[in-house]
Amino acid sequence: MAFGIKRSELLAWKENVTNGNIDFLTHYWIDERFPGCNTVTKVGCNDLDKLIAWGKNYGLQKDWIHQDDIYPHFDLFGERQREILQRENQWEQIDRFKL
Repeated sequence: MAFGIKRSELLAWKENVTNGNIDFLTHYWIDERFPGCNTVTKVGCNDLDKLIAWGKNYGLQKDWIHQDDIYPHFDLFGERQREILQRENQWEQIDRFKL
């Protein structure tokens, strides 16, 4: 379950992803499969080649892409999440979610 974001933020992320842009959406999230992780960052882009190339820059494998028909994305957790957000200058999300 996702929480801690506004509907307008979700809609903006969806629009950017649909338009072929790499975009980031961090939200609070709880999943018992990932103990100790209480946030996730979705990095999406509906241009799969662009998303795959972006992921390679961070050692992310194309097999890790969540294959959503409209909003394909990587899910980032933990230390890798913080590291990538820092490298992408996503300081608002880092500060807001205390990463």
